[in-house]
Amino acid sequence: MARTEELSIGYLLSDVTLLFRKLFDRRAVAFGLTRAQWRAMKMLYRREGMRQNELAEHLEMEPIAVGRVIDRLQASGFVERRADPHDRRAWRLYVTAQAHEVVDDMERIARELRRDATRGIGYDELHAALAVMERIKTNLQTLDEPPDATESR
Repeated sequence: MARTEELSIGYLLSDVTLLFRKLFDRRAVAFGLTRAQWRAMKMLYRREGMRQNELAEHLEMEPIAVGRVIDRLQASGFVERRADPHDRRAWRLYVTAQAHEVVDDMERIARELRRDATRGIGYDELHAALAVMERIKTNLQTLDEPPDATESR
C-alpha cells in the first residue's frame, strides 16, 4: 500500500469524475442534451420558478452562458420562460412535460451507472468512503473560507 504522501486524492477524484461524466454522456447520447443543458434542466426540475441569475448561481456558471443554455432548452421544448408576477422585467424558468419524461430517463441512467460503478463494493465500504469524502470536502471548504476578522487582530 502506498504511503499517504504518495496518494493523489485530487488526481483520483478527477479521474473518477471524468469517467462518470464520460460514461454518463455515452449512455445519455440518445437525448441529445449537453452536460450543461442536463444540469440546468435537472436543477429547474427540482426548483421550478427560478430566475436565470439564480440558476446561474446554483450551477456556478456565468449568467450569459446560462442564458444560452436556456435558449437551447427552450428551443428544444424542455424549458419555458414565464413572466415574473412581481417583476415585469424578469422571467421565471419552468420545465415542460417533455422535460419531465427525459429527466426520469436520465435519472434511471444515473442510477444504473452508480450501480455499475459500485459493483462489488459493500454498503459499509461505500458508506465509509462517502463519509471520508464528506470530511475532505468540509476540510477544503474551511480552507476556502475568508479568514475571520477576529483572527487578524
